[in-house]
Amino acid sequence: MNWANESSPREFILLGFSDRPWLQMPLLVLLLISYTFTIFGNVSIMMVCILDPKLHTPMYFFLTNLSILDLCYTTSTVPHMVTNICRNKKTISYGGCVAQLIIFLALGATECLLLAVMSFDRYVAVCKPLHYVVIMNRWFCLRMVAFSWFTGFGNSVLQSSLTLSMPRCGHQEVDHFFCEVPALLKLSCADTKPIEAELFFFSVLILLIPVTLILISYGFIAQAVLRIRSAEGRRKAFGTCGSHMVVVSLFFGTAIYMYLQPPSSTSKDWGKMVSLFYGIITPMLNPLIYSLRNKDMKEAFKKVRPRIFFCKK
Repeated sequence: MNWANESSPREFILLGFSDRPWLQMPLLVLLLISYTFTIFGNVSIMMVCILDPKLHTPMYFFLTNLSILDLCYTTSTVPHMVTNICRNKKTISYGGCVAQLIIFLALGATECLLLAVMSFDRYVAVCKPLHYVVIMNRWFCLRMVAFSWFTGFGNSVLQSSLTLSMPRCGHQEVDHFFCEVPALLKLSCADTKPIEAELFFFSVLILLIPVTLILISYGFIAQAVLRIRSAEGRRKAFGTCGSHMVVVSLFFGTAIYMYLQPPSSTSKDWGKMVSLFYGIITPMLNPLIYSLRNKDMKEAFKKVRPRIFFCKK
């Protein structure tokens, strides 16, 4: 696997918004606030799901994994972005760029697959409630999560190796905040269309197939919910599924925009804003969406809050 080539620089310069210095301070404030809320929100969800026995169910097992993903996802980019904003030399080593690219791609792909697994969990819970315990058993849930993680990292290795194999002829100015596929492809001094076609194929597998399965699952869920006679039952079903659909819409909408079109057709400033949204804002919003729209989560948080903050048993 050729991670480097003869035209690879020892470091990359991350331009970000360096051509707009007045945006540096607002961006720094945004990063610090969003990262703080991301850490607090996702760690809180993880702690609540672990400490409350009532939440030891497949749904909250998957939610705990989503929180771990979001926490690692933002940590792979935000600390280095904050450091670069605070210094004049906005660089990242070649090895650091490779690591960032692999981790960011891996966690993003894993989240795509995990969201599809979570939609299947909701489908079984709503459409096949009598078989839920049998279908969503412990080993099945573990296998689904393991499959999501291994497939996500496998996809990342393939896409990263394709991206980094392109000759760059000494170009080292990355017009982005961090190392991402579309920005790195723009450094190439060779024809990128063959590589773009291969990357597009992998992106379709990781983005469109999961989102199609999610839409099919929620189509069946909607039919089942509309057959429920009780207004309370419909409200509860839509409440548990609604938060998941909001997260799916935010994450997949922005990721599809970035990865299912040629890098050359993406507006550089708009592409940066979209990357900030799905890489930083969405992981911050996920805990809020799941906690504010989920009655069980709110009640569990009230119950375990003293144990989290005051170390009470």
